[in-house]
Amino acid sequence: MPVPLALTAPAALAGLAYLDARTGLSYDWAWLGSGLYAQFTTALKEKKDRLNVFYKLEEHALGKQANNDLLIFEGRHWTYKEVYQTVLKYGTWLKTKYNIKPKEIVAMDFVNSEKFIFIWLGLWAIGAKPAFINYNLTGKALTHCIRVSTARLILVDLNIKDKITQEVQDELPNVQFQIFQPELEAEAMSTDGIRQPDKDRTDDKSYNMGILIYTSGTTGLPKGAIVSWKKILVGSGLVPPWMRMTKRDVFYTCMPLYHSSASVLGFCNVLILGATFSLGRKFSTKTFWQECRDSKATIIQYVGETCRYLLAAPPQIDPTTGENLDKKNDVRTAFGNGLRPDIWNRFKERFGIESIAEFYSATEGSSATWNFSRNDFSKGAIGRNGSLAGLLMNGSVGIVELDWETEKPYRDPKTGFCKKVPRGQAGELLYKLDADQIELKFQGYFNNKDSTEGKVMRNVFEKGDAYFRTGDMVSWDNQGRTFFNDRIGDTFRWKAENVSTNEVSEALGNHAAVQEANVYGVELPHHDGRAGCVAIVLAEEPSDRLLNDLAKHAHATLPRFAVPLFLRLTKNMEITGTNKQQKHVVRSQGVNPDKTGQDELFWLKNGTYVKFRKQDWEELNGGRIRL
Repeated sequence: MPVPLALTAPAALAGLAYLDARTGLSYDWAWLGSGLYAQFTTALKEKKDRLNVFYKLEEHALGKQANNDLLIFEGRHWTYKEVYQTVLKYGTWLKTKYNIKPKEIVAMDFVNSEKFIFIWLGLWAIGAKPAFINYNLTGKALTHCIRVSTARLILVDLNIKDKITQEVQDELPNVQFQIFQPELEAEAMSTDGIRQPDKDRTDDKSYNMGILIYTSGTTGLPKGAIVSWKKILVGSGLVPPWMRMTKRDVFYTCMPLYHSSASVLGFCNVLILGATFSLGRKFSTKTFWQECRDSKATIIQYVGETCRYLLAAPPQIDPTTGENLDKKNDVRTAFGNGLRPDIWNRFKERFGIESIAEFYSATEGSSATWNFSRNDFSKGAIGRNGSLAGLLMNGSVGIVELDWETEKPYRDPKTGFCKKVPRGQAGELLYKLDADQIELKFQGYFNNKDSTEGKVMRNVFEKGDAYFRTGDMVSWDNQGRTFFNDRIGDTFRWKAENVSTNEVSEALGNHAAVQEANVYGVELPHHDGRAGCVAIVLAEEPSDRLLNDLAKHAHATLPRFAVPLFLRLTKNMEITGTNKQQKHVVRSQGVNPDKTGQDELFWLKNGTYVKFRKQDWEELNGGRIRL
């Protein structure tokens, strides 16, 4: 007797849902499908010589998006049409006043503003290329970045003109430093905007440079990473559909535009899609949510410890009604990288965020991982995949055992090849490259051949292959989740054990009194390896009770060898311009009280943390104490 459709259909749907849950096919398709489509459209743009993103601005400005907002900044709105017209003015002004040629690199040293956007797109409009300078740089680092760019002109924001010292200018006698005064802005805006011919924007290869963006330079001088048209176009084709972003969305960021997170994965994604970009001048817990509410943002961007700072800030209260405004926003998705597992759900719950779109990548990197999370399954993961993507990743990704003495992938003495770690174990993440055409996926560092070659490994799993070294330790479990373990160089060795700074930070971050924890290893006189030290920002004043409780918490949640031997209580954490913790400064200062300024030092004795005094340092330095 035939079974009624009313009974079979629900059963079939339930079966399909179960199969999808087991295999993750729909999740895989959300980013694999959009990624493949983005690759195809990029190849088409290359064939038609339409790689320059200026053409996408023009398409929207002359089409259905013309009167829709592209940019919101400090209460002002610019439509696609208005931005396009302004960009033509800026481009023509740059061409006529400074004789900027197609393919020429022009350096920009600007804080976040509408002017940053107009100059950047103005350069693209005439076929030139921008080099984004970190506006926090001074002296030697600033001089180095300008020199690396080969720019003969650098435009400087009026707000940071003091950083362009005479010494910097004397070091670069062939560079024209132009402070962008109000008079110059008025001059640019009064210029008749002329659309330059298409031949000025010609680019024959998708891996050609679109923007020059610098690495953070935390362990040396910054390197200029080549951001190709392909990286911009494929990223903008993949990210919006992966995190369900549409033209109706308002994307808010106050991360610095000189960094690829805000510029490439923020503004470029929005522009190419045809959505709205809401820009904050800089990150502040006092203005973040107000700017989100004012612009009706639906997607926010975070980087590093941004979410932790927002969580640590007191609730904003409506002065009239007394209402708590934490959930008074239109935000449904938080997009970024570096959201720690210990605050993942707390952040979502406090501010009413439905989903987290976490990714892992680097400006110069050849690939990335993606985790769009609505529940606890992939909480804290930097990547997630189903069965289909897992098969593809097996051939393009390698997570390999590390030689901790050399801090390089271990090679088998017999075969000379690297060894993949078992699922769930940590190893260095490698991405496969085309051994004959490395530049297809990895464009490297501008005018820095040695550093570029230093990121490429050859003969990794078989003779003739090539892989990109990320320098990061990750684990990939049997359920398709990828977790960040640590940065190579941040992991330290103590008592013959490898200590992950990320693991220790997460454990300590779960203590109610800890607002932020920055873990690193310090060298001690007369001791091998590095001892664990943690710089901590506390939510309350330190007391004997609290210090004892911190020690108990560390012992209860960490292996004995990973429990920090030293605490450094600080009021202000050293961070980069993108809210990532700086380790090299505190690591170089160690636990010498003469070098740690006003910060208080404590050390682990008899199961608790007690004051570490100068006489203790002298005893340690004299070899009279062994830890």
